[in-house]
Amino acid sequence: MKSYYLKSLALMVGVGAASSAFAQPRSLVAALSRGDTAGSFNLRYESVDEDNALKNAEALTLRSSLKYTTGAFKGFTGVAEFEDVRVVGLGDFSVPQTRKNLNRYSTIADPETTELNQSYIQYVNGRFTAKVGRQDIRYDNHRFVGAVPWRQDWQTFDAVSFQYKNDSALTVDYNYLMQRERIFAKAADIDSKDHLLHLIYPTPIGTLTGYTYLLEEDIPTNNALDTYGIRLNGAKRVGPFDATYLLEYATQDSERGLAEFEADFYMVEVGATLKGITAKLTQESLGSDRGLYGFSTPLSTLHLFQGWADQFLVTPNQGIEDMYLTLSTTIKGGTLSVVQHQYDAEHSTPTIDDLGDELNVQYTLPFKNNYTWGIKYADYSKGDIAAKADKQVFWTWLQITF
Repeated sequence: MKSYYLKSLALMVGVGAASSAFAQPRSLVAALSRGDTAGSFNLRYESVDEDNALKNAEALTLRSSLKYTTGAFKGFTGVAEFEDVRVVGLGDFSVPQTRKNLNRYSTIADPETTELNQSYIQYVNGRFTAKVGRQDIRYDNHRFVGAVPWRQDWQTFDAVSFQYKNDSALTVDYNYLMQRERIFAKAADIDSKDHLLHLIYPTPIGTLTGYTYLLEEDIPTNNALDTYGIRLNGAKRVGPFDATYLLEYATQDSERGLAEFEADFYMVEVGATLKGITAKLTQESLGSDRGLYGFSTPLSTLHLFQGWADQFLVTPNQGIEDMYLTLSTTIKGGTLSVVQHQYDAEHSTPTIDDLGDELNVQYTLPFKNNYTWGIKYADYSKGDIAAKADKQVFWTWLQITF
């Protein structure tokens, strides 16, 4: 299927470009030559210290990206974006998916790679937009669909996408994904037959979102992961406070071979800002089916959830209840955030109930328009799951955009 898709895309591009060039060669040349260029460099140091048999890990990596967007021609534009990830002298870390230093060091999921991060053709006609090719697709807070922009190799998708906006501001998105370009270079990319339907509608009490994500890996084994959800988020002035709120619920059916499971998800969040200090209290639950299966979000930017130490990238079979408090403020032109997590099993057993706790701290400072310096720390303390270990992770980075 992937080969057929790529050949079809190449044919469409070639025929479209040729016919357009024949009709109006000067306009097409102008569109191709008068586009916009953008890019970035992200140099990051990361260290991982786990209380287990693996050696502590250290990595200094550089992500370089270059993106070109053509000018518009009869509603069509093209985008090509390359990314390159290199180890810069310090590579004492493991990437199990690529077998780099397998079982020697703790994991830092930044493999070396040079690849096409995005490559698509877009057509815009009024309220209608269509895209064909490799794309960066992100919805809402990245909980179900995201680009994993924290890692050096970003997640994108080979997809056909459509969007429509009407006069009432209803936005409807549909994506058909043929391959998930994951964050492990090419070692763990997944051929798929995924359908994503996402709707947004503004209301007087906040933005209402509905979604259906029907995921299926393109493999011989029978499999399906179907998720249906609804989300409401908004903001309101309450006395001296600027208040925010978020309510979300989803249900999920999972099939793998002969196994079938069901699980639910919910998130409740309230926040308030006063005199430059923002506090948010969040309860997130990824449910369990009788302790045999945990609610799954395989297309998510997982680093944003259940703590930055990445101890729960795969939901345990017992599910997880994550209660966390976030405090943030501005200090000397930068943003300081402190997050405290408490993890518990959604389906407790006599031996597994407490899943640990975690402290996250981050400070980011933008300067000189296109520079950002950051420092970040995560400290996870284990609970009842024997396979988990105490873990401390430290990062510092410098990013330049142009």
